[in-house]
Amino acid sequence: MKAVNKLEENIMKIDKLKNEFKDVYGVDADASYFSPGRINLIGEHTDYNGGHVFPTAITLGTYAVATKRDDTKINIMSNNFKDNGVVSFDLSDLSYQKEHNWVNYPKGMIVYLQEQGYVIDKGLDILLEGNIPNGAGLSSSASIELLMGVILEDQFNLDIDRIDLVKTGMTVENKFIGVNSGIMDQFAVGMSKANHAILLDTNTLEYDLVPIDLQDNVIIIMNTNKRRELADSKYNERRSECEAALALLQEKNDIKSLGDMDNASFDLETYLIQKENLLKRARHAVSENQRTIMAQKALQDKDLERFGKLVNASHVSLQFDYEVTGVELDTLAQTAWKQPGVLGARMTGAGFGGCAIAIVAKDQVETFEKEVGRIYEEKIGYAPSFYLAEISDGAKKLD
Repeated sequence: MKAVNKLEENIMKIDKLKNEFKDVYGVDADASYFSPGRINLIGEHTDYNGGHVFPTAITLGTYAVATKRDDTKINIMSNNFKDNGVVSFDLSDLSYQKEHNWVNYPKGMIVYLQEQGYVIDKGLDILLEGNIPNGAGLSSSASIELLMGVILEDQFNLDIDRIDLVKTGMTVENKFIGVNSGIMDQFAVGMSKANHAILLDTNTLEYDLVPIDLQDNVIIIMNTNKRRELADSKYNERRSECEAALALLQEKNDIKSLGDMDNASFDLETYLIQKENLLKRARHAVSENQRTIMAQKALQDKDLERFGKLVNASHVSLQFDYEVTGVELDTLAQTAWKQPGVLGARMTGAGFGGCAIAIVAKDQVETFEKEVGRIYEEKIGYAPSFYLAEISDGAKKLD
């Protein structure tokens, strides 16, 4: 299997973008940038519940070339949406506009960085291209937010603490786009380090960079090829259900979030939650947080078998307690579990379509993809896609 995004491929992609930039804008781009996508190894739907998450950036991501203008006009074009052409707006009007679609993400970054007092007083010409599958749940939105953040940081010589840039990306998602998400996606995209995962306490934003040593195994991303539109999904509904369950628990418990409870303490207080759906949502949030903490220890102990079982248990909880998987993701995970050389598999991201991951022995990858692909296509009616998840640095300037 061919790995993606090696150094030579990066150089070729940037050279291609620079040539296209000259064709589109009639000037040379003066800098290039990359912002990764992300997968979450374990710890799903815990970030907005005050728990731990365990994401890592991947070498699939978004590339951009850019240069500053002399006026206040922002021009942005994506090779992924060529039919839209160049989308233009002025710094004098940074209002959300539905017809601007994905361009609202970079626009929102300008809005909230300006609100924080950063001086962005000139326009930009930007051309970007991503190789994150569209709608796959690998966080293309956070990739674009942090990409725009590092472009603005570089082009305007802004001194921005990286965690503040991460928080700005989340603010864009929550307030400008209207998706009530947590901080995990932006944190992973902004703070990652190659060959490490981030164990992040979303209550405190304390984090550990944990070396990833999978020995003779690799992480394979399995794309359902069912688009997941996060803003239109039941994501916000799940968050509201968790907040309702937390409010019931807080009547008798001094806790700030579901992440403050472990499995034993939660079990003793379940009588406070009389609605089945609220009980199931809260049980997932509590148990998934505990699984995530255990997963870090398993990796540190080089106990990959235990790590894989925790990954499997995560999917089961997401399927039955949080109910965010669906037949496509369940088919991928359950089929993967039965294949030789598989340590574990689960959905990753918000769910409702998108992707799953599997930890697979290197010498079984070809057989794994063939067999999982065959069974999935027989059941679902179309084929999945597979990608090798190489672990990347966070968003950065390339040259």
